[in-house]
Amino acid sequence: MITVVGTGTGAPVADDVLAGAALVVGGRRHLDAARLPEGAERVVLGPLAPALDTVARYVGKELPVVVLASGDPGFFGIVRALAERFGAGALRVLPGVSSVATAFARIGLPWDDAVVVSAHGRDVRTAVNVCRAHPKVAVLTGPGAGPAELGAALPDGRVLVVASALGDPARERVERVTPAEAAARDWGTAVSVVLCLDEARALGAVRTVAGPAAHPGGWALDEGGFAHRDSMITKFEVRALALARLGPRPGDLVWDVGAGSGSVAVECARFGAAVVAVEKTPDGVERVRANARAHGVDVRVVHGSAPDALSGLADDPDAVFVGGGGRELPAIVTACARRARRSVVVALAALDRVPAVREALTAAGFACDGVLLQSSRLAPLPGDVTRLAATNPVFLLWGLRTPVPREGVDQ
Repeated sequence: MITVVGTGTGAPVADDVLAGAALVVGGRRHLDAARLPEGAERVVLGPLAPALDTVARYVGKELPVVVLASGDPGFFGIVRALAERFGAGALRVLPGVSSVATAFARIGLPWDDAVVVSAHGRDVRTAVNVCRAHPKVAVLTGPGAGPAELGAALPDGRVLVVASALGDPARERVERVTPAEAAARDWGTAVSVVLCLDEARALGAVRTVAGPAAHPGGWALDEGGFAHRDSMITKFEVRALALARLGPRPGDLVWDVGAGSGSVAVECARFGAAVVAVEKTPDGVERVRANARAHGVDVRVVHGSAPDALSGLADDPDAVFVGGGGRELPAIVTACARRARRSVVVALAALDRVPAVREALTAAGFACDGVLLQSSRLAPLPGDVTRLAATNPVFLLWGLRTPVPREGVDQ
């Protein structure tokens, strides 16, 4: 039997839990704080595979093993690796209080509506994009993915709560800092968790289902749900297919280039993606912001003309939507395709520009496809009858790369 004990946030390991253990595995600080049975082998956790091999030798001899871990070892912890190797039936798990629960308790906030993301041993960009998109996020940090790296990538308007050495009465610290302040400091190795908050929305609404808000119940929203100018908005039929090809999800960064009303940007943000909308007109910029507020999502709006404005965007997007047209369209698509990690979707009305857009996508290594969308909507006529009203045809072209795997973020 393998007993997995959660510790490190205030509760010491009881002596009776350790009694009789032939092998005790854990981090150095956990092992130093515990009174190990006389004669028990001690293994300090470093690389996981050798430690699991040692555990396997003891399990094969039916000798008792104790594994010490931080907080709740079933929450982004070692229980997963042990269950995969030895089976859940071989485990006796005694959870402690997770660092996430402890950090939220320290600042007096509920966390049933928080998004929790691990950056430990993972690409920090996923955590950054989740922090951009959601008002209440807990980030489990790691080397190269701590408060400084998060702060350097996040805009003003968020507050970072850095919780260090949780459960250690002499060393515990919980500090509120701006992203810029976080980026300017060396935080050492004692950080337990970082909370990223939009404090105006941090309390949140009463929830029935824990975790981030569910995917929207509907998408391809009616044009009437957005402020727009002279019907200059991506129609919902086009938006529906564009969203399918963009595939926005939590942890993604999406660009909406030539955003207009920002309808595509808003819809991507409703799926949990971080979104940057690029719009060249001042009234368009305000319109995008107003539509984002109306739908309760965060969209960063950049005032500028593509492709030049794109060079000021530091982070490469997972997916890009390009709307509008004009002579610059092929150059815009080329600039987007050079940086997009997964997909580029282009909506255009002019037949003449289809070959150039397709060439720009294929030249960047995308597999290109597309359709001409022509739809007719039901429209009432006098006398309680209905006719079909045709919308303007739109070409939708898209380029897709081989999918980039993102460990641990599927939802």
